[in-house]
Amino acid sequence: MAISKFKVKDIKLAAAGKMKIQWAESRMPVLQALREKYKKTKPFKGYKIAGCLHVTKETAVLIKTFLDAGAELSWSGCNPLSTPDDVAASLAADGVSIYAWHGMNTKEFYWCIDRTLDFKPQLTLDDGADLIFTVHNKYQSLIPTIIGGTEETTTGVHRLRKMAEKGALKYPVFAVNDMITKWDFDNVYGTGQSTLDGILRATSVLIAGKKFVVAGYGHCGGGVANRAKGLGADTIITEVKPTAALKGTLEGHMVMKMDDAAKVGDIFVTATGVKDVIVGRHFESMKDGAIICNTGHYDCEINIPDLEKVSRGKREVRKDNEEYTLKNGKRVFLLAKGRLVNLAAAEGHPSEVMDMSFANQFMSQLRLVESHKKGKRLENKVYDIPAIQDQEIAGVKLATMGYRIDKLTKEQVKYNDDYSAGT
Repeated sequence: MAISKFKVKDIKLAAAGKMKIQWAESRMPVLQALREKYKKTKPFKGYKIAGCLHVTKETAVLIKTFLDAGAELSWSGCNPLSTPDDVAASLAADGVSIYAWHGMNTKEFYWCIDRTLDFKPQLTLDDGADLIFTVHNKYQSLIPTIIGGTEETTTGVHRLRKMAEKGALKYPVFAVNDMITKWDFDNVYGTGQSTLDGILRATSVLIAGKKFVVAGYGHCGGGVANRAKGLGADTIITEVKPTAALKGTLEGHMVMKMDDAAKVGDIFVTATGVKDVIVGRHFESMKDGAIICNTGHYDCEINIPDLEKVSRGKREVRKDNEEYTLKNGKRVFLLAKGRLVNLAAAEGHPSEVMDMSFANQFMSQLRLVESHKKGKRLENKVYDIPAIQDQEIAGVKLATMGYRIDKLTKEQVKYNDDYSAGT
């Protein structure tokens, strides 16, 4: 493959992608407000950002916001199956340096990341930390000029914190995922709704009455389980953390080990961030017709090599839906090849919730730039973002929705700060 300014599936799809992006813009007022605020001052002028994040219509709005604020960009998708080719084509047609298409293989995936680093960025923006890992493992010569980065997702933040603990992280990263306006909204409501959307598009099954098993009851798994319960499913949680399992029971879900859940479940969703959640013995004990999918970042939660070993054949019965016939005669249906079902089989999270997550990305990148302009070099660690940013973004979101909230009076502020006040 020759290096070029972009590589997408088909540039002729640009017009269809443009309409999708325009739809997302109409549902993302916080990013639109940031665009209006910073398009005149252009605080990112002279700064280059390499991004590795799902190339959705919502991401396109974030990209355009950065461009209007003066940034130079080069972008790749962070998952081989999550790119809508028309959205990528629209960005390429508008002059964005983008390398992404649906259905790429692993070699192509990393080739695309390599291309985003050709223009020697000062900032990185990640979803899953593959870009940061590539810099550290393959392009260490770039590290001295990289100001910092941001990370979008739970899996990426977890891995980066482990890197930092071992002294292996060579530049500062802001944990966008850990913002309230990200993980309490994007992870819960976004993942919950879009995962069900992906399952329905790939299967068209009735959710009501099904035994619906969710592995992992964190923000994402909790969102999925509660949306499924709302559609009438009998929900079952599998967990390794007692506190998460207890929370699941108190929120109305059954809790059991995967060995037991595998025997009774109709639909399975993994949302843990770790590998081998569903393995060979689980497939063999499942009901005939069980549906399996994943909404965690990587495709290792469902052990597909194990599934291949216990199967005697497979076929694609509909888009994003493969029927595996097991050696014991039963059939299980794997959705989206074990990749993120909400992005591979659907469109990802709704624009309204990504509005806040991507506003956090924008503001966090801006913090890095402002620190650099002041001559400050942050430590090589994963940073939590100040809580005030959460409140600012939530406030703008509420205002765009037409809601108003109360404010503390001076007396109430004084009371809150008065540690001597008693009964």
